[in-house]
Amino acid sequence: GVMWRGAAAALLCLAAAWLLRRGFEPRARLLSAAELRRYRGAPGEPGLYLALLGQVFDVERGRKHYGPGGAYSGLAGRDATRAFASGDFTPAGLVDNVSGLSPPELLSIHSWLSFYRDNYEPVGKLVGRFYDENGAPTEALREVEAAIEEALKFQAESEQKKQQFPPCNSEWSSAKGTRFWCSKQSGGVHRAWAGVPRKLYSPGWQGSRCVCVRSSGPPWGQPDSSQHSDTGDLDNPHLQQYEGCHPLAEQCLLLT
Repeated sequence: GVMWRGAAAALLCLAAAWLLRRGFEPRARLLSAAELRRYRGAPGEPGLYLALLGQVFDVERGRKHYGPGGAYSGLAGRDATRAFASGDFTPAGLVDNVSGLSPPELLSIHSWLSFYRDNYEPVGKLVGRFYDENGAPTEALREVEAAIEEALKFQAESEQKKQQFPPCNSEWSSAKGTRFWCSKQSGGVHRAWAGVPRKLYSPGWQGSRCVCVRSSGPPWGQPDSSQHSDTGDLDNPHLQQYEGCHPLAEQCLLLT
């Protein structure tokens, strides 16, 4: 009867409230720099936090690293984003200014952020360089996120390049000079072909490096078509032959 209907209605209300709560994340806690400084894990302090790109994490579980006396205690109670890229743990390095970092350094920040998200509890946001007093992202945060995005794209392109032009094996001896050679796993790229050594010049690189080039079939990224000459990537304009090496030899000796 009536009682059962009442109970069912109450349950429905609870379920609805729960669903709504799930949809709306509780408003992230906003901390000032002064508040965050109280979380360095010392006796009498409320906890052990650190911030990275303005995101605050509870790192209590990593107390032996981040707590007083730990190797990374300098990171606690502050946003020291720059130190994650530079490895500089002096007071000058323990800052959140990320201007002028290189793509690999930005990628290092990116992977540390993933690490904290996967292993530690997010607490909220630090008001300052990366979030304003309403917890909204600042221009500075948008800039660094765009730069990380660029670095990730560049990394993916380099990986692709490495599939197309895997590095050669090389060894040097005072008697024989430098030997370059190609194998089906040179450069750590496992593939069905060995290829032949060539110098690769890339825009933005100083000098050249030795890569292995496919010498038969269609050029990279072009499906088998009747137009191509059956010479793989040998006609690529960024490649140059090594002097004194047979153009199709899988290895090459350069006298010193």
